[in-house]
Amino acid sequence: MTELIRVEDLRVVACGERGEVEIVKGVSFSLKKGEVLALIGESGSGKTTIALALLGYARRGCRLSGGVVQVGEHDMLALSKTQLQGLRGNRVSYIAQSAAAAFNPAKKLIDQVVEGALIHGLGNRADLQAKAIELFRDLALPDPERIGQRYPHQVSGGQLQRVMAAMALISDPLLVVLDEPTTALDVTTQIDVLRAFKRVVYERGTTAVYVSHDLAVVAQMADQIVVLNGGEVLEQSATAPLLKAPAHAYTRSLLAAARPDTTIRPPSGIAADEPLLTISGLTAGYGNKNLQGMPLIRVLEDIDLTVRRGQAIGVIGESGSGKSTLARVVAGLLTPTLGRLTFDGHPLGGTLSERTPEQFRRIQMVFQNADTALNPMHSVATILSRPLKMYFGLKGTALQARIGELLDLVRLPRTLAERRPNELSGGQKQRVNLARALAAKPDLILCDEVTSALDTVVGAAILELLRDLRQQLGVSYLFISHDISTVRALCDDIVVMYSGHKVQAGSRQSFAEPPFHPYTDLLIHSVPELRQGWLETCGTTCDTLPAVGERANVPELCTFLNRCPVRVDGLCNRTAPSRRTLDNGGEILCHHDSAQLLNTQQGVNTITLGAYA
Repeated sequence: MTELIRVEDLRVVACGERGEVEIVKGVSFSLKKGEVLALIGESGSGKTTIALALLGYARRGCRLSGGVVQVGEHDMLALSKTQLQGLRGNRVSYIAQSAAAAFNPAKKLIDQVVEGALIHGLGNRADLQAKAIELFRDLALPDPERIGQRYPHQVSGGQLQRVMAAMALISDPLLVVLDEPTTALDVTTQIDVLRAFKRVVYERGTTAVYVSHDLAVVAQMADQIVVLNGGEVLEQSATAPLLKAPAHAYTRSLLAAARPDTTIRPPSGIAADEPLLTISGLTAGYGNKNLQGMPLIRVLEDIDLTVRRGQAIGVIGESGSGKSTLARVVAGLLTPTLGRLTFDGHPLGGTLSERTPEQFRRIQMVFQNADTALNPMHSVATILSRPLKMYFGLKGTALQARIGELLDLVRLPRTLAERRPNELSGGQKQRVNLARALAAKPDLILCDEVTSALDTVVGAAILELLRDLRQQLGVSYLFISHDISTVRALCDDIVVMYSGHKVQAGSRQSFAEPPFHPYTDLLIHSVPELRQGWLETCGTTCDTLPAVGERANVPELCTFLNRCPVRVDGLCNRTAPSRRTLDNGGEILCHHDSAQLLNTQQGVNTITLGAYA
């Protein structure tokens, strides 16, 4: 079979104050029709720059300086702007990382899916809309005949990502570039999207380039893998041999970073017996309140949680489970409707005005996205100086000395102090984000998805830093994540949340093997493994859920009922579940006991070391 895509000695330069710097350095690879090639590497490795070059495009400040990019009969680097416009969205398509940012919120989905094909004259509106509906059906979108009539905000993130895939595929392109298309999704949603992508790509014989930093995801999609670092190809191989016996040390480091709980362990002997934070009967939400004082949208329901001094507790769940809302309540950013918070033996006010300056200082938050958390106009030194001045009144030499100590603490060179956030890498910005929290000398740090926006190598380094800081300073963490592998690497205990309820809680050891709450079992089985074929065999969903009758009008019914593979008619749909203790010491909110759950999970559902979400 002849090559459909050929990239030879591709070079890209970035234009800066000091002249041009080469950022892609002689990259070469090729694909045959119907093959999927993955470009993998950490942030700054050049993978997205190379992928965009396949569209004949370079980002602002960059220039395609040399080489050959052949797509079918088209030499992409030799074409004029007008010729490239005729190919993009037609013969070459692009699926972006953030579907939410790519869609026009004021236009219906179906109109946006067919718009490009109409512009390129690929058919009339009626025929293209019919084709779009078929693509919706192939991509396993619900109600394919009518979902196109919705607006972007009326569908979930996973559904919107699949609608974007339909937009890319409607022109039957020679090549589809998928740029981190599942990175922003929950693990359970990611599996559904990956399955839909893979089925459509293979059934239609689509040739694709898949950009990712996650080897476990790439293992499910790609026929061959190109490993990149610093704009250079370090290793190129078929997927199976590369996963089994990587030749380059950097590839081996990527494999190790993809499974943090095999190399990182929580420090022992740090947590004390005394409680630091106690949450009792917490209910919170958003929107107008009814006559009973309850919010229109209840996000947290009757949450009990205790964080001991020096302890790290991980809170995991899908988007909408309430985990970030829990952190906001503890931080004082959202007033609880019901319940009581106690910090170090003293009441913790539900609003900022009810808290003392000392409580402000002792509870700090590290946000998910350092890009939005750090003021882009301030230097690192200015950012770190604010809490030092506010809480400790430092100035002059003492202030500069403490800034240097904080940079040392998060393992950043002191020379970065005068740089602004846009001059730092993603990992460096997250370290500054953490240093700002540490500047207050807190007792409790709320970590809200602090590694989810980072690639695996940088994320693993941040986890190691958090572990070492806890051992060095004795600080407590409430660590919010959707990744059970990450939580097991850092935390002593784990809490699983679903739809505002705490459905399972226990030590990290209790999450190593069954029994689990059915939702925990789903989360664990949604974490991709570093082997080919896992996507086709993973047990994330059941083809047919047990039939149940009408739900009783009981507000405390199990919130997981509609997705539960072990639900029981006449019990789960009629009676609220109670909390029970499992044989492994964990606690679940479920009708089933350890023996019943073990019967459905034993030998099938165990955490596979090497899994990564």
